Amino acid sequence: MNKRDLNISFSKSGAGNITPKLTLPKKWIDKMNITPEERQVEVEFREDTNEIIIRKK
Repeated sequence: MNKRDLNISFSKSGAGNITPKLTLPKKWIDKMNITPEERQVEVEFREDTNEIIIRKK
């Protein structure tokens, strides 16, 4: 397993809404074969363990 400590960025829209964003390492995206043409992912949030799981769709 490959672990990294990352920071979530928060940006504010013109309407005042706050949007969180997370940048993932390019090596991980390459390993998952995610490309600009095939970029759909499935994201699952497990409330019981507070985990977010990302899978290529």
